[in-house]
Amino acid sequence: MTVRVIPLGGIGEIGKNMTVIDGPDGIVVIDAGIAFPRDEMLGVDLVLPDFAYLREHADRLRAVILTHGHEDHVGGLPYLIREVGVPEVWATRLTLGLVKSKLDEHGLIRAARLREIEPAGGIVQVGPFRAEFIRVTHSIPDAVAVVLHTDDGTIVHTGDIKIDHTPIDGRRTELHRFGAVGDRGVALLLGDSTNAERPGVTPSEAVVAESLKRYIRDAPGRVIVTSFASHIHRLQEVIDAADACGRRVCVVGRSMTKNLNIARNLGYASVPDGALVKAADLAEFPSDQLVIMCTGSQGEPLSALTRIAYDDHKTVSIEAGDTVIMSAKPVPGNELAVHDTMNQLWRQGATVLHQDIAPVHVSGHGSADELKTILALVRPDHFMPVHGELRHLVAHAALAAQMGVRSDRIFVTDNGACLELDDGVVTRSENVEAGVVFVDGLGIGDIADVVLRDRRQLSADGVLIVVCQLHPGIDHHDPEVIARGFAPEGDEADDLLAAVRECAAQTLAGLVERETKIVQAHLHDALAELIYRRAGKRPLILPVVVEV
Repeated sequence: MTVRVIPLGGIGEIGKNMTVIDGPDGIVVIDAGIAFPRDEMLGVDLVLPDFAYLREHADRLRAVILTHGHEDHVGGLPYLIREVGVPEVWATRLTLGLVKSKLDEHGLIRAARLREIEPAGGIVQVGPFRAEFIRVTHSIPDAVAVVLHTDDGTIVHTGDIKIDHTPIDGRRTELHRFGAVGDRGVALLLGDSTNAERPGVTPSEAVVAESLKRYIRDAPGRVIVTSFASHIHRLQEVIDAADACGRRVCVVGRSMTKNLNIARNLGYASVPDGALVKAADLAEFPSDQLVIMCTGSQGEPLSALTRIAYDDHKTVSIEAGDTVIMSAKPVPGNELAVHDTMNQLWRQGATVLHQDIAPVHVSGHGSADELKTILALVRPDHFMPVHGELRHLVAHAALAAQMGVRSDRIFVTDNGACLELDDGVVTRSENVEAGVVFVDGLGIGDIADVVLRDRRQLSADGVLIVVCQLHPGIDHHDPEVIARGFAPEGDEADDLLAAVRECAAQTLAGLVERETKIVQAHLHDALAELIYRRAGKRPLILPVVVEV
């Protein structure tokens, strides 16, 4: 019997990482991530890997191993548990803490047995495989590489990896253990390819720590720092820098607040007594004594930083002298939204620092020389680059060839490609189904289901179109409401449409200077609540905002 290695996500793309290891006695899945929708994916909140293969073999699924706590590696776990069922989830302590919170929100906290990974704990039995875990450095604490020992050969999956000799928490990538595994023989290596095109090495996180301290010290007013909510190391650097400069810290954004609390409770982050202040109390402190940490590094329309940039946040607005530090790189596809947010911050009077002009961010992924180091230590017989767009995979494949892996043993594949490991030899096999699944907040389904659901929604509950004009200096214009297919007949219909117009007008009041997407979001949410309360319907609501 052979062992099949099947990537269901993360190949030829950034995000939704998931790899199936299918052995004679059961299946283990490495990571269960999500991706975020592109602009053309209207109405889509999240993108999942296709679970079709796992549904077909649900009785053989034994465990899921999570390499670290980023959304592109753990965000799909609740959906996988709900759709397929997962007996065991293996993860390190911090990753489990983040996952427990996520599963609790989905009502699935008891749906799977949670097993804690101890990287120095030796070999353990995970489903049908003997597994060991190697600590690696990444942009979140407690990341690991996965080593699976099978009867047909050893498989190594690096997860997201970087070789940082001066990490913030002092926990370096365990290079000696990669070497020890390589000495025993590795049949197949799956390697993180995100930065394979970049020559040299990725700078240390310590570079950012020193820069943040300098910029916070020299800023004339408040400092607003945005980063990924899960970048615990970066949050700790901001807190340490603020404390060293005599500033208080305010955390804005639900996900960032939640993750920082989890990290503090588990001992992965520390905050000096009295260092934190609430957003409602910011006015009580001089501007040059404050640092605000917030979500929104990717320009998300309703995130804290975007609302602040467009003066739509209930407690924080830009003041003259503010310095905004964009301590993250835009995910591919988010560049336009991030640039729009930065431009609006400049327009509001802030000074904006980002990685192109200041050392305020470094990647959590290793560059070419680091990837070659891993290849040299592991010395795999076969290699498959993962975690990257096609150009990244091709670049990583070239590095593997430079390090002595035979070209016919390097596999640049697609999602759904199947590799078979038989007595130490890897060959290509027939592909399996591996598309995408969209989540829109109401449920999950493939792309055809989204179209069909919209049609069903239109036929059952109709459509409501609200057209409004925004004029500079004028509070609002009476919106035009066009309803088809949802309103009752007669006077009841007139009363409901009058209420819709009044609700739209009230929502528009005071929103004249807001960004169009935010106005649309406010209109949609207010009207959806009103119509469901009054008529028990959920029509397709299309706000149309015209700036005159």
